[in-house]
Amino acid sequence: MMEKTGFMKKYSKIYVAGHRGMVGSAIVRRLQAGGYDNLILRSHDELDLCNQQAVQAFFAEQQPDYVFMAAAKVGGIIANSSYPAEFIYSNLMIQNNLIHAAYLHGVKRLLFLGSTCIYPKLAPQPMKEEYLLTGPLEPTNDAYAVAKIAGIAMCRSYNRQYGTRFLSAMPNNLYGTNDNFDLTTSHVLPALIRKFHEAKERNEHGVVVWGTGTPLREFLHVDDLADACAFLMNLPEEVYSSLLDHPAAPGLINVGSGQEVSIRDLALLVKDVVGFSGELVLDTSKPDGTPRKLADSSRIHALGWHHVIGLRDGILATYRWFQQNHVPR
Repeated sequence: MMEKTGFMKKYSKIYVAGHRGMVGSAIVRRLQAGGYDNLILRSHDELDLCNQQAVQAFFAEQQPDYVFMAAAKVGGIIANSSYPAEFIYSNLMIQNNLIHAAYLHGVKRLLFLGSTCIYPKLAPQPMKEEYLLTGPLEPTNDAYAVAKIAGIAMCRSYNRQYGTRFLSAMPNNLYGTNDNFDLTTSHVLPALIRKFHEAKERNEHGVVVWGTGTPLREFLHVDDLADACAFLMNLPEEVYSSLLDHPAAPGLINVGSGQEVSIRDLALLVKDVVGFSGELVLDTSKPDGTPRKLADSSRIHALGWHHVIGLRDGILATYRWFQQNHVPR
């Protein structure tokens, strides 16, 4: 059986997998700000997480106490549709290697991060944790979703058989520092930031956004997610155990703002933040996608965690980061 300790100590050895990505880098910033200075970080060049032997050797050498699993192959609808084999292979390999190594080497707690795309395409709204596996997935990203569902099931299985303390957290749409602004592979919010910025620089008359603008989406700044991750990892043992043993959705918790915005209002907000004076043009001949995608985050809210970064403030900070890091000087 695993050692069942409670809070992370400042000196604990903490491994953040995927520390160079948007989520992983935010977790590192949050931990460092909290005084955790014994972080174990490895780039892809230093440690290939798809290589089982390399991962085992790394855990045997480093013996981390806690693991944040932010490493994953991620992308928007085009990337998911174009490279489904890569998405399912890479994510399954990363998960299998990290979760199994964490069990073998006595990791005290592990936080596995996924996405609310694990829920059925037509799940009731807002989406509760217990809706997992109650219906068909969205076909455009089912390879990624199946991999993440497998990760949840793997954490649950290891908890049940080996007494591990592995928790899975599912955030909704994320954005913020270190986001991906590539128009081919990015998600909607960073794509809008880049589109409006470039239209402003070129003095264009309008920016085209696909669809009617009516679909509703929930957004969470990545720094809020990082704060939620630290919050969950530091829960008292009794509370943490109640999540792992939840009768309806063991070891699974949503992380979201609980606030929705239409794509049209989101685009207008980005337009205003960027300072684009042209028109917003909705191309209603293009598809809308899912009408609504809201996570039910009442479970984590009841534990005392809430997001603190408002959408406008978050977009402004993200736009400033984009200007500093992606705009030629």
